[in-house]
This record gives sequence, structure tokens and C-alpha cells, in this order.
Amino acid sequence: CHPVPKPESRMEVCDLSPCPPRWKVAPAGPCSSSCGLGLAVQLVTCVQIHQGKEIMLEERWCPVAEKPLTSIPCVIRMCSYEWSFSDWTECSTSCGNGIQTRQDFCLNPLTRKHVNPIFCRHFPKAIVVRGCSAGPCPQPAAGTRSPEAGLQTVTPVPCLTTAATAKEVRYKDLDLPPSAVPQEQTEETSGGEEFPLDAFLPRLCCAGVCGKLFLNATGVINMMGVQSTDCAVAIGRPLGEEITINVLESSLNCSAGEVVLFSGRMMWRTGCRKLPLSLINSRTNTLIVKQRVLLPGNGVILQYSSRAATKKYYQDCDRQLFGPQGEIVNPVQLPDQRQVVCRTFINVAPRHRIAIRAPYIDLGNESNQTHFNYILVRDVSTMKTMVFHGKQQFFWQSTGSQAEIEFHE
Repeated sequence: CHPVPKPESRMEVCDLSPCPPRWKVAPAGPCSSSCGLGLAVQLVTCVQIHQGKEIMLEERWCPVAEKPLTSIPCVIRMCSYEWSFSDWTECSTSCGNGIQTRQDFCLNPLTRKHVNPIFCRHFPKAIVVRGCSAGPCPQPAAGTRSPEAGLQTVTPVPCLTTAATAKEVRYKDLDLPPSAVPQEQTEETSGGEEFPLDAFLPRLCCAGVCGKLFLNATGVINMMGVQSTDCAVAIGRPLGEEITINVLESSLNCSAGEVVLFSGRMMWRTGCRKLPLSLINSRTNTLIVKQRVLLPGNGVILQYSSRAATKKYYQDCDRQLFGPQGEIVNPVQLPDQRQVVCRTFINVAPRHRIAIRAPYIDLGNESNQTHFNYILVRDVSTMKTMVFHGKQQFFWQSTGSQAEIEFHE
């Protein structure tokens, strides 16, 4: 190009329009708490680049939906929270054997105030229920026979539907449709009379479908037009399967706040709009559906089915129990499997509660197998965890319808 004249260099303006406004975040200030969860304040301003300079604008010029938080959570270090307890209550019976309870609190050692129990869930907690005796009960008059003669004295706990001990697994399905309900097992007493095994476990009855636990492989659940404002049902299948929900019909009024919630061990989803013909996958073998309606006649109709899970979500030594009663075996692992934590999942009908009794525990070692030296029991609804060590006998009860037991070395 040497013989050709070279044109002069020049600059042209390519875009005269200013850059769009955007949010600018300054570094956050100090954390409000010296330990545990606190808040840090950060300055958020609306700015715009104009002719190479940054100018500040009013907040209305920036998209409100994209504005960053002015306060963000922060943790400098974890506090050493601890459990605190109230005094024991009086014995639950006026005679015979009963129970005493006490309330547990999670305590912040710096402020000595009660905090959310989730901060203490990793710390061992002493028992909150213990046995008591109020003296012998009066004997019936001679010549009369008590209708419960020959039965062991039982002190039922209200709203409990699952009792478990450290023995082999044995349970019976709960709240199935009439066609799927098995014949009720009975236990013969010394007097020759027969009583249902769960005759002394109180039930919470409800009309219609609300509060039911469905254990069939497939089915249709009609939650439309139920009497209850808040209606919950549960679906349970064996470990290794997953549940798929197909919403056949929905008449929920979204503007009125009506909604349906799908929750499982590995998923959580709410919905109202565009529900019909939508598919929900539980990813595990259990699913709870909660519906909240405000207008009479509204609700959803669901069709569910189960299939083999696409991904394994459990250990080979895990166990699944469904109410209303059963017995739990302390799982045994081989020496090459000691790093695996064995779990027992317990699910009952949504309006029922779970009680676990351990009248005998032996976590000692044997020559050819390894037992676990502490047991962790978790209330899924509150994520509150209790730890039991050694040969400590215990009684535990849930606040919801789901519990998990872990056996640790």
C-alpha cells in the first residue's frame, strides 16, 4: 500500500445514548452480632454512566424488582448455644404408672434469651419425658371382674399413633381406602377375649379425604369441596420408588389466597395458577399435599402413581415404616460399611403424631458385628433433633407426622 495515499485517522461517535440506570452496591458494614446469625447493612444506590462519568439518580429510575437487599445475613462465628429446661410437670396419673414432661428451650449464652431451636439441633439434649409412679391403684371389689382383666396396664398418650421399640419391624397400614384395608390383627388375652392391637391408641378422625395416608401404588385423591379449610393428605411407597402427581382439575381461587403445597424429603413446591395437567415429582417415596381453600366447593383433584426412582436417595440399610404401630430393629453393619449412617423413616397420617419408646437398648459391641453407640431422632416438621447415648431408656414424641431415626457409630 506504500504508493497509495493513506487516509487520515479519524474518530466517530458510535452511540450518543447514555447507559441504562443500574443498582450499585457498596461494601457491607459490620455484622450486628458478634456470634451467630446477624445482619450487615449495605448501601444501595441508583447510578448511570453518562459520557464516561457515573452519576447518581433517584431510585425510581432503576428497576425496583432488581434492587439488592440493603440488609444481608452475616455470621462472624458460631455461638455455643445450649439447651435449657423447665421444671418437671406432675405425674400424669393419680395412681399407677404415668409420665412427667418438661419443656426444652434453646438458650443464647450471651443474652440468656431463648432462640430458635434450630441453633441447638446439633447438641445433645437430655430427656424431656420420663416415667413416674403415683402409687398403687385401688383394687376392684372381690367377685367383680374388670373389663380389662388380663391386659397389661397402658397409659395412652393423646394424639400418638405410632409406638416403636428397639426390636424387629412389624407395622400395619393406616387409613387406607376400604377395599385396601387388611383384616385387623388381634391379640388374645389371658381371659380368652380378643382386642385389636391398636385398641388403646387414640385416633383423630376426620370426614372425607383430609388426614388420610394413601399407600397404594396408584390412586385418585379428590380434595374438591372438602369441609376443612386446611386439608392435608399423605402418600407413601416403599423405599426405591418415587411418586408422580398429575393435577386433573383445580378450582382454586388464586386471588383469594387459595393454594396447594407439595412437600417431600427432597422437594417443596406451591402452586395455584396453571395447575391443571401439571406434573409434580416427589423424587422420594413419600409426599404430603396440603390444600388451603377459603371458598366452599373449591379444591383440586389429583391422580398419583409410583415408579422406580431414577436416582438412589437412600442407603441399603435404611428402613421405611408407616403407622399406626411397629417395632424398630437396631440395624447392624459389617465392618467395611461403618461409614454409612443407617436411617429409619417413619410416616403416619397427617393429623396423627408419633411416639417412640425404647424400653431396652444395648449398644455394646459384639465379636462379629458392630452396633451403633448413639441414636439420633429428628422431628421433620420442626427439624428438632434429640440424641440418646448408651443404654439410656427414652420416650420421644413428635409434633408432626414425620420422623427420622439415625444410628451412628
